[in-house]
Amino acid sequence: MSQRTDGPLLVRMDDTTAVLTLNRPEQRNAFDGSLLRLLREVIDDLDRDDSVRAVVITGAGERAFCAGADIRHMQSMDVHRAREWGHLGHAAFGALEALRKPVIAAINGAALGGGCELTLACDFRFAAKGAVIGQPEIKLGLIPGWGGTQRLARVVGQALAKDLILTGRLMPADEALRVGLVGGVAPDPAATLELAMVYARQFASLPPLAVGFAKRAIDEGADLPLREGCALEVEYFGRAFATTDHDEGIAAFLDKRPPAFTGR
Repeated sequence: MSQRTDGPLLVRMDDTTAVLTLNRPEQRNAFDGSLLRLLREVIDDLDRDDSVRAVVITGAGERAFCAGADIRHMQSMDVHRAREWGHLGHAAFGALEALRKPVIAAINGAALGGGCELTLACDFRFAAKGAVIGQPEIKLGLIPGWGGTQRLARVVGQALAKDLILTGRLMPADEALRVGLVGGVAPDPAATLELAMVYARQFASLPPLAVGFAKRAIDEGADLPLREGCALEVEYFGRAFATTDHDEGIAAFLDKRPPAFTGR
């Protein structure tokens, strides 16, 4: 994975973890069209790069993880352009959600609107103590357009999703932890990123194909009836037996030694 040291999206490698930083601090890391398209491009690169075992996403500065969509960018949109804008966001976040590697959001500040929706497309979320999370679009006469009405309810339940979306209120990090929206709260942004990195580094020693199969089974099975979800699980379970990592895992267990997984 090539590193990006400037522009609206920074990319760096920390061993086997790709760290993506939304880098529009003057706009509170809000999305415009170019940033959305760049994010999608980087996601596609990450999916093809077998050296990447996990992805961490955070925001530049300490004010915001991501304030959502750039309001000035949306100001002159008509219905047709708004739908295109919605499709653009869904394409980027859908690709992120479908990434075969685990994705972790290090929420260093406010995650609002599209910023909240970005975190919902991640597999894990950690937040700084002062961070707030919410979908305040209703206060602009809008509704979430990049998955908020769908993914938020799947994470925290329909009643709480309606509370957040219909009122537009912002949820503090401690409450987000209590309701399961985030998996941990750190004292400050730097500690939040390190918490995410510690979590990400666990995947360096695990078999990436099996991790990807498990992630797909969970995500793809979420909307299926139980019988169909279990059939999907059996399919991915069988695929795992065709990998050399499975052979290595079994051999290492029987030999009482650490496995050396290669991603094959």
